[in-house]
Amino acid sequence: MHSEANPQKSRTGLSRIWHAAGYSIAGLRAGWHETAFRQEAIAAIVLIPTAAWLANSWVEFSLLAGSIVMVMVVELLNTGIETAIDRIGPEWHSLSKRAKDMGSAAVLLSLLMTIAIWGMALAQRFTAWI
Repeated sequence: MHSEANPQKSRTGLSRIWHAAGYSIAGLRAGWHETAFRQEAIAAIVLIPTAAWLANSWVEFSLLAGSIVMVMVVELLNTGIETAIDRIGPEWHSLSKRAKDMGSAAVLLSLLMTIAIWGMALAQRFTAWI
């Protein structure tokens, strides 16, 4: 009989949820040690309440706050990719570079989308052209 290396795979019900939540909290703690994620989290502490003030509806708030959270999610995924690649080995490899570059591009696209969403919301709030 094959024994599983990961005990999480054999858990069910509330035990699985409880342990998964613990792993998620551990991931957030690990992310906090990354400068970019820490900066984004600190910005979120300011920007999410600002989104509540800026938004005219729950939909606008969801877009504003959701875009901030999305940047943090993409940053965590990018860090996960980079960490996995670094675990494989420190030597340069074109596929490792490609994976890291694509993760970085994902962060850039999420930031650009967030900037566009916030820019349009601010323009609508403070100008008459939208």
